[in-house]
Amino acid sequence: MMSLTCLLSRIRRSGLLLICCLVLAAQAHASALPDQKILLVFGDSLSAAYGIDSRKGWVALLQEKLAETHSEWQVVNASIGGETTSGGLSRLPEALETHTPDLVLLQLGANDGLRGLPLKGMKNNLSQMIALSQQQNADVLLFEMRIPPNYGPVYSRRFQGAFSEIADQYDIRLLPFFLDGVAGHVEKNQADGIHPKASAQHELLENVWAVLASEL
Repeated sequence: MMSLTCLLSRIRRSGLLLICCLVLAAQAHASALPDQKILLVFGDSLSAAYGIDSRKGWVALLQEKLAETHSEWQVVNASIGGETTSGGLSRLPEALETHTPDLVLLQLGANDGLRGLPLKGMKNNLSQMIALSQQQNADVLLFEMRIPPNYGPVYSRRFQGAFSEIADQYDIRLLPFFLDGVAGHVEKNQADGIHPKASAQHELLENVWAVLASEL
């Protein structure tokens, strides 16, 4: 008959063997998973799916696409309706600290333009947001925004040009007007004539993806 001491020794060895197997299995599983990356969408109502089911907005569609093509990327949508660049600048530090994104899609400025706010302030706010993101080792993709022509050709032209100027200054990619093909088309927009319908969100995603794909 096996002595009690011998039995306890075998139990201890078996227990250690089990623990080692569990540790190795966990390490193998972790190494098989890709590193998680965070893509932070930081915009206004155009990215917050204003007036439609949020699950049908272009940001939600982007997450679905990434799940199929770049599964290591997780989308965080920190967009708020009515947001200006000033409001965005006040919110961004906390968002960067909370989510530690690898890539920031900066889609702000439209509300500044629609309110006729000074372009100098808008450019300064966008510049600070880009600098803050880069300080946190996050890449930035800046969205070019445009405003209706009724604000006058000079202001409209200077407004649009501000985005390319900032992108050049900080050496970041600029996404050309992501409402291209949708803005100005009555049938693709809600009653306010500004916010795209759910049926047009796929077009917005296509416009974004044309530039974003190479950034991933």
